[in-house]
Amino acid sequence: MLSHPARIPYPAFHILVLAFCFLLTACGKEPFYQEQGYVFGTLVDVSIYGEDEARARAAVSDVMREFQRLHNMLHAWQPSELSELNAAFAKGERKAVSPELAAMLQDAARLSAQSGGLFDPAIGGLIEAWGFQADEFKPVQPDPKLIAQWVARNPQMSDIVIEQGQAWSKNKAVRLDLGGYAKGYALDRAAALLHERGIRNALVNIGGNILALGQHGKRPWRVGIQHPRKSGALASLELHDGEAIGTSGDYQRYFELDGKRYCHLIDPRNGYPVQGVQAVTILTRGPHAGVLSDAASKPLFLSGVSGWRAEARQMELPEAMLVDAQGGIHLTAALQKRLEFADKNVRAEVLP
Repeated sequence: MLSHPARIPYPAFHILVLAFCFLLTACGKEPFYQEQGYVFGTLVDVSIYGEDEARARAAVSDVMREFQRLHNMLHAWQPSELSELNAAFAKGERKAVSPELAAMLQDAARLSAQSGGLFDPAIGGLIEAWGFQADEFKPVQPDPKLIAQWVARNPQMSDIVIEQGQAWSKNKAVRLDLGGYAKGYALDRAAALLHERGIRNALVNIGGNILALGQHGKRPWRVGIQHPRKSGALASLELHDGEAIGTSGDYQRYFELDGKRYCHLIDPRNGYPVQGVQAVTILTRGPHAGVLSDAASKPLFLSGVSGWRAEARQMELPEAMLVDAQGGIHLTAALQKRLEFADKNVRAEVLP
């Protein structure tokens, strides 16, 4: 039996929410199928345990096709159903919207309200202004007047109205970017497809947002949480059936200018990338564990060291961790019980 980590390539334009080291076992007599692809601007990985190769391959092919379908539907700056809807919003027009996208927008609006507006997919204009609606990011800070204009226009998910199969916005500044929601939604869709095909044991990774089904043999799936400033894992944990884990970090999509790091996580209250936080990791579970793993980490990141714990309670996340700008670790007692840190001497602030 040989145990080895599978390394994830890290090109400059990767959109990674969390880089994971997989701790998987490959044994000659144990059926294990793993396939990788590239969609949503990032690496995706589907691993299936306990099925013959033909059955596993067919199931993974279905999942990969679903991922590509969602990518084509939800792309924020290339032709897609979402970009067409944004164009209609900007003109003050109504636009027919598919039932699936309508349900996504209603769910995203609910999460936005729960977060007090910190999770805000309506600020696509700000994301574009900072240059993050592109495969490669240029180290250019936008005009402060432009940022102030976007903030003053105050686009919010609550501006969107959906009735009788049509959507419109009460605010022409709304420009949807579901980059902080789509990967999580795709995880939940993958879980549903695998269940439909009778696959009971699988691990699905979309750019580091990971959801587990069943187990890896006789033990749970085990994943590692990427250190935000070093190669390798900060910590690892066992991921049980129906659980998902996701991280928002300043090390995935960012540029540096005059010695300062500007990441893609933008505070809608002031229009600027968040400072003072390196990463936030959350553990989620339930029928929408994927969506939560993607969307719910953002409000904690934006709340910073002083507010992340209160925001975690607001988002109903008992298992959460924040790494501050100095590398200090702050986490809930519930998550501490699940983690094994790579550095056995690490010190952390543990909160109830």
